[in-house]
Amino acid sequence: MSTMHTILEAMAPEAREALLAHSHQVTFPAGTRIFNERRRAEKFWIIQCGTVDLDTHVPGHKNVVVDTLGYGELLGWSWMFPPYTWHLGATASHDVRALEFDAAAVRELCNEDSAVGRSVSTAVAAVIADRLDSARTRLLDLFAPHGSGTPLAYAR
Repeated sequence: MSTMHTILEAMAPEAREALLAHSHQVTFPAGTRIFNERRRAEKFWIIQCGTVDLDTHVPGHKNVVVDTLGYGELLGWSWMFPPYTWHLGATASHDVRALEFDAAAVRELCNEDSAVGRSVSTAVAAVIADRLDSARTRLLDLFAPHGSGTPLAYAR
């Protein structure tokens, strides 16, 4: 799980309010497939409660869970970068309540208001950096000598 309590806390108050104006509440019962990798990323979510497993397809096997997201975390960042397709898949592992955002509307908002765009971009970039660090740590835990998997955040 991310070290950030919620992506919204990382944003300037004005940007947070502008972003929230483009949201609505949704629920996903446990077991619901939220999106599939390589499909168009048209929405994103901020999880309010519950958990979501991020997975990847492995030919000849069932999908492999690579991360689990929970409270306050951003579900989906592929909507922000062309070609706007998911890099992973996602399934609700427990009942989820989340704020849902229309990706095209938020991209338009970010283009129209540069301060909002900077705030959203910075917050999403922090999520991406945190997830890359987590993936690095997991890979080192699997394949490197014991203790090699110390997160970079702790090394600073």
